[in-house]
Amino acid sequence: MSNAELLPVLEPETVPCCPPLNERPLTAEEAERTAVMFKALGDPVRLRLFSSVASREGGEACVCDISDVGVSQPTVSHHLKKLKEAGLLSSERRGTWVYYRVEPTVLAAMGALLTKAAST
Repeated sequence: MSNAELLPVLEPETVPCCPPLNERPLTAEEAERTAVMFKALGDPVRLRLFSSVASREGGEACVCDISDVGVSQPTVSHHLKKLKEAGLLSSERRGTWVYYRVEPTVLAAMGALLTKAAST
């Protein structure tokens, strides 16, 4: 018998990087963080890779399932690295393959950033 205790899984809170764009002007720091994210998505191959991962059930995909985007495997790896550096994807190696997933709060944060501020 084990003394291990099961801990509850907590859902991450959605914390946008910045306020909606029409709420107030972004600070220099907020603009820098936001620009990195949009710059990473500004490349069509990266946008396709991000969309491919995000649209998978569970928001996770094996690199073997998403690499058919019209460029070589080393180029796919380069683009996935850029998406990870921008904080849009995370990865986990399982045996031979690497699985990518959209960071839990990314889509909600991106939506909040672009959503019109609620009128009061």
